[in-house]
Amino acid sequence: MSLVAIPEAVVSTLSGIFDVMNAFAMMPQSNSMAIQSPPFRVEIVGVQAGPLGLASHVPVTVQRDITSIESTDIIIVPSVLLGAEGWQKGRYPELVQWLLAMHSRGALLCSACSGLFLLAETGVFDGMEATVHFGYATAFTSVYPQVPIHSERVLVISGKREELITSGASMTWHDLVLYLIGRHVGATAAQAVARFFALQWHQDGLAPYIIFEGRSDHGDLAVQTAQEWIAGHFSVANPLEEMIRLAGLGERTFKRRFTLATGLSPIAYVQRLRIEDAKRRLERTEAPVDEISWQVGYVEPAFFRRLFKRVTGLSPGVYRRRFQIPVYARTQQKG
Repeated sequence: MSLVAIPEAVVSTLSGIFDVMNAFAMMPQSNSMAIQSPPFRVEIVGVQAGPLGLASHVPVTVQRDITSIESTDIIIVPSVLLGAEGWQKGRYPELVQWLLAMHSRGALLCSACSGLFLLAETGVFDGMEATVHFGYATAFTSVYPQVPIHSERVLVISGKREELITSGASMTWHDLVLYLIGRHVGATAAQAVARFFALQWHQDGLAPYIIFEGRSDHGDLAVQTAQEWIAGHFSVANPLEEMIRLAGLGERTFKRRFTLATGLSPIAYVQRLRIEDAKRRLERTEAPVDEISWQVGYVEPAFFRRLFKRVTGLSPGVYRRRFQIPVYARTQQKG
């Protein structure tokens, strides 16, 4: 297994993957998981062997340069940190050519989070479904519009041989390594590793983590006026009427232009703003769900609950338990 190191790589993802995939030697063996020898030999590889400073300026040692590797079974590109200039294609031509050669010889190409920016440069992901960190989804699509992105998904497996594997935001590298262990060693081994490291599958997807931010780069001033107003008045009754009035457009024209500009109908846009506010209230207060429903603009709590689950994938109660700071981690007030 080859774990690719480049200067933009994030040390926590790289080192985490390295440790977990090398963990079999240190894990206690049980009768249900008797592994005679470590199933993976993980190496940190790069353009040049030796010390390499990563995005956080923490150095790692590249154990092998890619010119010395003629074949490998699995390649993982860990998370990369994008600067203000975004991803610049063409920085690593030798690495891209090596990735293509390894893929042609049967290697799995895997990305953790934003590592897909490098892998996509090979072109083998064109037309193949993939996932990437939701915070980078727009930037990725602008660079690689030919790769269909589903940033709400945790893990996407594509390709004729299921050889193109991408994981979504940040810590979903856990799902990636557990999937690879399950695929190559078995479900029992994957479960044992998950228990040993207290790793969890993100079985509810990434929709609960995504913060809604309406598009504002569309250039339609009438729609932007409505957006600015609704940002502070989404909880009022019948907000659509005021949005149309402020935009100075006919109803049908407004709905058409709003949907074209933002990607959402006006009603769906209002719903997303309300649900986003409800998420913050669930995270930060102890208010009952029915009261939060009213606070964000819904008089029917049952409708609010259904809508909340449709948008986030979780019920309000489950969401609160998942994202509210647990009692044991809260700062104690001194008397």
